[in-house]
Amino acid sequence: MPIDTHYARSGDLRIAYQVIGQGPLDLVFVPGFISNLDLYWDEPNMAHFLSRLGAFSRLILFDKRGTGLSDRLGHLPTLEERMDDVRAVMDAVGSSRAALFGISEGGAMSMLFAATYPERTHALILYGTYADFHTWVLPPDRFETFLERIDQTWGQGESLSTFAPSRMADERFKRWWARFERMGASPSAVITLMRMNSQIDVRHILPAIRVPTLVLHRSGDTRVNVEGGRYLAANIPGASYVEFPGRDHVMWAGDVNPLVDAIEQFLTGTHGESEPDRVLATVLLTDIVDSTRIAEAMGDRRWHALLGEHDRIAREAIDRFRGREVKTLGDGFLATFDGPARAVRCASAIIDALRPLSLDVRCGVHTGEIEMKGDDIGGIAVHIAARIASRANGGDVLVSRTVRDLVAGSNLHLEERGNHALKGLSEPMTLYAVADLHQPPVRQRSD
Repeated sequence: MPIDTHYARSGDLRIAYQVIGQGPLDLVFVPGFISNLDLYWDEPNMAHFLSRLGAFSRLILFDKRGTGLSDRLGHLPTLEERMDDVRAVMDAVGSSRAALFGISEGGAMSMLFAATYPERTHALILYGTYADFHTWVLPPDRFETFLERIDQTWGQGESLSTFAPSRMADERFKRWWARFERMGASPSAVITLMRMNSQIDVRHILPAIRVPTLVLHRSGDTRVNVEGGRYLAANIPGASYVEFPGRDHVMWAGDVNPLVDAIEQFLTGTHGESEPDRVLATVLLTDIVDSTRIAEAMGDRRWHALLGEHDRIAREAIDRFRGREVKTLGDGFLATFDGPARAVRCASAIIDALRPLSLDVRCGVHTGEIEMKGDDIGGIAVHIAARIASRANGGDVLVSRTVRDLVAGSNLHLEERGNHALKGLSEPMTLYAVADLHQPPVRQRSD
């Protein structure tokens, strides 16, 4: 069936997307590690699957950056950039709020999006996905062997034995799968994407997902262990879980009708229109080291002039890295970001810009659930960020392990700084310091 393909601009890249159906709710299909919008419609079972979804929704399909019909890239795509792509496509089609349907690798980004943007997420559906790659997909000792196999056989359809073993004897499907491999991504791109995926661990953010969630998994999935799906359902608050028989990881390789039936029942019976008061965010807290001593030495007049310059520089950096200033803290700032890499880069930019003024600044960064209190915020994530900042030395950006796990592929170099007992936490927290940071240019806001 002929489907029009359009492009949405996401930063410097263009993301290919299609829209089918005119249902009452928007449903964004977030694919696995490769996809190709045009080839979807050449596979009858996939076309049937998408058509059924489009029968009760406005179905929004897209190819992630680096795959399919979307622009290629020369670096590892971060989770933040992938979230940007979803927002760009939603904005292009005029969707202010949608259900996200994350498949396999697309599930990690979908979970992060749902926790960060609950006001734009009607519901979350996850199929065959996981929170940590090495726990439920491939352990580290088997990972390089898998990449070697990809390097040697990609484009021949050999990966079908891993993704859809029940279709190995179907020559027509195997030929289609070989084309899907070749037109989904090149061998080098696949290896790059797999390396990025292997670094992702979103287990820390699962309790912060507050939208209605449905987890689907096949019991014998040969690619992602079923325990990965069960873990998600057990750790996402209020999540529903449906397990189906079968070994195929590729959803449309088997009977898709029971899966679509579960999705339709879940979405058409979901009501969640209230404004969210708890969201996932990355919290940045900055602090001038020895501010009291400096103020006493300088005198009020000179100190207030210097503090005003400090505030101007910090605000400029927060805006440049797309953060939201929450409030000043006298000698520092509290700000939130929709991605941890932006928060870390903002912190480093503030430290660097203030060095010529002989101001030594330390920063703490943590990603967690915050409470919205009008223009202010609260919650344990704010307290953790403050306590991390208190452990930093002048010129340091200290981050939590949660932040470290979420910045995979962002070219941020983090050095472990040991375990620290933080007030209010029952277990010591491992902290990491930013080292040898290479900051790419960040465009000013367009909004």
